[in-house]
Amino acid sequence: MKKITLSLFAFLIHFACQAQNFDLIPLGIYGGEEEDNLSAYLVGGPKDNTFLCLDAGTINTGIRKAIQLKSLNGSTETVLKDQIKGYFISHGHLDHLSGLIINSPADSKKDIFGIAPVLQILQNHYFITDTWINFADQGQKPMLGKYHYNELQEGIEVPTQKTSFFLTGYELSHVNPYKSSAALVRNGEHYLLYLGDTGADRVEKSDKLNTLWNNVAPLIKKRQLNTILIEVSFPNSQPENLLFGHLTPNLLTEELSKLKEKIGQKNLENFNIVVTHRKPTGDNPEIIKNELLENNPLKVNYIFPEQGKKISLP
Repeated sequence: MKKITLSLFAFLIHFACQAQNFDLIPLGIYGGEEEDNLSAYLVGGPKDNTFLCLDAGTINTGIRKAIQLKSLNGSTETVLKDQIKGYFISHGHLDHLSGLIINSPADSKKDIFGIAPVLQILQNHYFITDTWINFADQGQKPMLGKYHYNELQEGIEVPTQKTSFFLTGYELSHVNPYKSSAALVRNGEHYLLYLGDTGADRVEKSDKLNTLWNNVAPLIKKRQLNTILIEVSFPNSQPENLLFGHLTPNLLTEELSKLKEKIGQKNLENFNIVVTHRKPTGDNPEIIKNELLENNPLKVNYIFPEQGKKISLP
């Protein structure tokens, strides 16, 4: 009887470690060209119809695709207005925020989270009369007041107010000194890490990824962080001087090897790496996928998202 009880206890601990903590619904997966499929990921709790949108390159088309695939319930209008409760914008490039801008007239009141340089780009270059109109509550008059800017300061966690999530922002280098950013999303005791566009520290002559790895390493060791969404924009054939602040499969492996030094190989094996922002030029997406799968010395679990198809994550 004692052996059975111990076995059941071990099973329950294993199940708890693997329990689903996040639903991820890609509204867009690519890093350019295909304007109906650009970087945007809804993250929600399991069986929850409220979401935070991590970047917003494509919104409307992605919602319609997700409804078609039964990843989302309700009409396109209902999902946009009622189910998406806020946005994290990683940086100011159009392939990460054009969906937010173009859908703003049909949207409802909600929060936009970002580091200061990103919010300044939205305030000074997009939500102004010359390019659109100011749908936010700060910046150029007239202000329509639909969106409220929430500044993320490095390493400081803030609540998202309209969801159960908490966010922590970290700066990234995307053609140094241009700033991109990452968001560490907490749901209870569990975390998911989303990175906007980033180059490798060696190429960028930066320490931003090293700082990020130092901050998340303890969470990985405790099995509280099991998934990282990170970009791989180009195949290995792309020269390093033409990366423009992006990663290749080899550079991702280089960066993950630095993370491994902080947490140990065992903690990285079968760790979920969701590969984002593949440039859709020619056969690049398939080449990148093959290069990652064929050279995987760290034995991570690569996940290649599809637009509208839900991914359940621990």
